[in-house]
Amino acid sequence: MLIQFCISLIFLLAGFVQGMTGFGSALVAMPLLSLCIDVKSAVPLCTLNSVVITTFLALKLKKHLDGEKIFPLCIAAIPGMFVGVTLLKKVSSENLSIGLGVLLVMYACYNLLIKIRQRKLHPVWSYLAGFSSGAIGAAFSAGGPPTIIYATLNDWDKDEIKATLSGFFLFNSYLNATAHAVSGLTTVSVLSSFFYSAPFVLLGTVLGSFCYGRIDRSIYLKVIFAFLILMGTMMIVTAW
Repeated sequence: MLIQFCISLIFLLAGFVQGMTGFGSALVAMPLLSLCIDVKSAVPLCTLNSVVITTFLALKLKKHLDGEKIFPLCIAAIPGMFVGVTLLKKVSSENLSIGLGVLLVMYACYNLLIKIRQRKLHPVWSYLAGFSSGAIGAAFSAGGPPTIIYATLNDWDKDEIKATLSGFFLFNSYLNATAHAVSGLTTVSVLSSFFYSAPFVLLGTVLGSFCYGRIDRSIYLKVIFAFLILMGTMMIVTAW
């Protein structure tokens, strides 16, 4: 029972982070969950709670969801996944992780120190971002960064950024949850932990969304870049 309570608190925090930023629940949850349960249980559990988070955020931001923004990302991610699996077989995942981590830290630091002018990007960049996210996600379960970078480079308001991220991650969450269920990774034990933790992750997401509503676009982007630095640093450290 103590372990279930700890898991629930972890997802309360994870839900808050993604409720605030639109991403990052796995970044928070996975390292902490690995202290309580094995990784084979942590991954599908994290995915199921991600379904809760992304569904709530998509409903919350439904008037800002734009199929023209989200659809190319989702479609391009599918072939990217197959490339990522091939890449994983031929290239060291540690080297890929370090390279992506360095890129994230440099990009985020540059944005925090030097204000980049956002602009309307050519539609081809959405396909490239989706493809890259699919490939990187399949290679080492960290497919968010290319889409996050793409969203922050566009001249969208903060609701459009968060809605686009939420829509894309909603697609990924349901896809991954289905894959885990079919492959047998989603066990009775995982479902039990999910039922305990789901109310907590939902509460955290609601609280994070409340805080998100109290900040303007510039502060929101700074929060995103701060978490990208954290994400990149963790990727470098864990792969070193």
